[in-house]
Amino acid sequence: MEQKFLLLSERSRRDILSSMPREGDISKLADYFQNFSDSTRIKILTCLSMMNMCVNDISNLLGINQTTISHQLKQLKDQNIVAYRREGKILVYYLTNNNVNDMMMYAINAF
Repeated sequence: MEQKFLLLSERSRRDILSSMPREGDISKLADYFQNFSDSTRIKILTCLSMMNMCVNDISNLLGINQTTISHQLKQLKDQNIVAYRREGKILVYYLTNNNVNDMMMYAINAF
């Protein structure tokens, strides 16, 4: 059955479909943006945008238990949004890309 569009021309339809990200890329984007759907992760990202921090410092600063912070950091690490380096016995977490903070600020200002 042929689809009829009210405002969309055949050329526009082709242009839009050819510009559409591939399914794998769409999936990656959805996973990436899901990281910003949790208030604890946003708080952690805000902290890390200011300075590199360990779990204990983030936990004390935010008043959230270390287990929760560690769990959320693991999710962010799995998405390559944060990474860590070892300083003696302490793991120091940092943002892998400073554009994360810019993106969050852009979203805040969009409201």
